[in-house]
Amino acid sequence: MTRAIPTLACALAAGTLLAGPASALEKVRFGTNWLPEAEHGGYYQAVADGTYEACGLDVEIVAGGPQVNNRALLLAGKLQFHMGGNLIQAYSAVEQGIPLKVVTAHFQKEPQVIMTHPGQGLDTWSSLKDIDLLLGDEGFQSFFQWMIPAYGFRVEQRKPYTFNSAPFLADPRVGQQGYVTSEPFAIETQGGFKPNIFLIADYGFDTYATTVEVMQKTLDEMPEAVQCFVDGSAIGWYTYLYGDPSTADAVIRAANPDMSEEQLAFTRDKLREYGIVDSGEALELGIGAMTDARFKSFYGKMVDADVLPDGIDISRAYTLDFVNKGVGLDLKKKLTGQ
Repeated sequence: MTRAIPTLACALAAGTLLAGPASALEKVRFGTNWLPEAEHGGYYQAVADGTYEACGLDVEIVAGGPQVNNRALLLAGKLQFHMGGNLIQAYSAVEQGIPLKVVTAHFQKEPQVIMTHPGQGLDTWSSLKDIDLLLGDEGFQSFFQWMIPAYGFRVEQRKPYTFNSAPFLADPRVGQQGYVTSEPFAIETQGGFKPNIFLIADYGFDTYATTVEVMQKTLDEMPEAVQCFVDGSAIGWYTYLYGDPSTADAVIRAANPDMSEEQLAFTRDKLREYGIVDSGEALELGIGAMTDARFKSFYGKMVDADVLPDGIDISRAYTLDFVNKGVGLDLKKKLTGQ
């Protein structure tokens, strides 16, 4: 066991959020799933403003990218924390006997969307069943497999999406997948129009996303550090969404010069508008909230869609020990005046 680390709640109560602990900081590494961007803003905020330090952690963010496999580094013990995608990964880990657990989920909704052109009569969810859809392999094998039995979509509608929006811009009668925080901005910038946006989560694809995964060894040996990271990240997300994000944005842009201020602002706006981070259970339980019911609901849908096999003990995929404590709710009230 490591030394005891004061909880962030205690630091807040003592009024020492930015002062930092007197003892040496616990060094930990957190691997993201892509290059620095606003979708990771809460973590960069918590590093930049000293929130993690307030409860005893020196957090190094290890950026992901096209040639980086941070999940492999987590499994090898080179990272203590890792940013997961949706829950399919966590359930698959249980199936494979990997001792990994989700300890918090910072996106209450997966930001996956389907976009269509305006003025084409493609303004409703049901209208999407009449057109071709540009979908990547991962999307086709996950959310689209659920859309087929749930809503009557057809395999034949799928056309390959190579993460190039040119085919979508050229054909007003096709739909395209994307993230609500990213691709619509590219379409507005390149195409000069605002696309219709259908957030798949709002139609029942109820996975958590942008999870934080840890190995069981970390949970056993560093529970105080895990609690600090979970609490600190929640505080970071509240500040990034509702406070002044400029410090975090500066760090993000320094690490990823291709990220523009306009893109960062657009992403933050969409995170708020669509309740990606702060909606549903998080409104009462705090950012990062998770419940047994949501884990069970999504797993059932993936079994019904033949994405995952029946019989996985999903209770081994996560723990609720570190969440649902309301951390940061008072800060949100202060920042928003509500």
